[in-house]
Amino acid sequence: MKQLRVALVMLVIGGLLTTVAFVMAFTTAEVQRFGTVTLSERIDTAFPLQEVTADGYRYERPWFSQKIFYFHVPVAEASFLVFGVAAFFAIRFLMTKRKEYDTKSRIAMETAIVFVTLTMITGILWTRAAWGVWWEWEPRLTTYFIMTLMMIGYFVLRNSIEDEERRAVYASVFGIIAFINAPISFFITRLIPSNHPVVFQSGFATSNLVPFILGQIGMLLVGYAIYSIRMNEERLEERVEIMKEALEG
Repeated sequence: MKQLRVALVMLVIGGLLTTVAFVMAFTTAEVQRFGTVTLSERIDTAFPLQEVTADGYRYERPWFSQKIFYFHVPVAEASFLVFGVAAFFAIRFLMTKRKEYDTKSRIAMETAIVFVTLTMITGILWTRAAWGVWWEWEPRLTTYFIMTLMMIGYFVLRNSIEDEERRAVYASVFGIIAFINAPISFFITRLIPSNHPVVFQSGFATSNLVPFILGQIGMLLVGYAIYSIRMNEERLEERVEIMKEALEG
């Protein structure tokens, strides 16, 4: 129960920090210029058209699109970190064959898919706001989409294998392989040309940095809380199952 209380406190604090960060993004944060984006086709939009180049049509990124980043970036970072936790426990399971590590890996993956879903939703909203389209097959979006499909495949795999030990082994191996795509997706915009902005290369004023950091801390606390609450629920179910078997025996 103590762990559950701590998780609930973290959930409240994380929610408050995230809310404060988002409010600050629209009230005190300066309007930063995130440069321009070049699209292959001209779009019907109110976004300023800077110039027409040999590569396509260059538009200035609208000011309101950056506001989504104060939520989008923290949930994206949380998705990578929690996915990493899932991969870590998967490795621990393969090394020890202890069921508790498989459970922790699965719960972490469940938590990660929550943040992946939020990342996809906010990312699509940003793409529409910044580029005037709902989707663009550029490097970051494509690699993250592949990572999302692999995470969904993880749960499909778990539900398709009846034998408990084989299910845990196969899921752990698949989860570790799937995680390889996470650092690729994170660093790809720094390695090859992409329309997706690299936040830390864009520069931040203090009024922008404060809500950005608050949002990151808040979202990590929310992630920890979700994981802890699910783990507490899982342990409670295991105790109930043991009591049931004892009574039936």
